[in-house]
Amino acid sequence: MFTLGDIVTTKKNHPCGGNRWEVVRIGADYKIKCLQCSRVVMLTPDELKKRTKSVEKSTEEVKK
Repeated sequence: MFTLGDIVTTKKNHPCGGNRWEVVRIGADYKIKCLQCSRVVMLTPDELKKRTKSVEKSTEEVKK
C-alpha cells in the first residue's frame, strides 16, 4: 500500500502541529518522518492504515 517517499497525511496532528509524514522505511514495520519537526516514528502496517487520512504518491512512482 505504501512505498518509500510517499507523503502520508494523518487524521490527528502530531504535537508539533504537523500532520504530514514521509515514509522512510518499509518492512515488518513502517518508519515515518514528520515533515515539520523531523521526528521519526515506527508503526505496524495496521496502525499506519488506521491513522492515515490520505496518501500522496512519491515523485519516483509518478515518473514510472
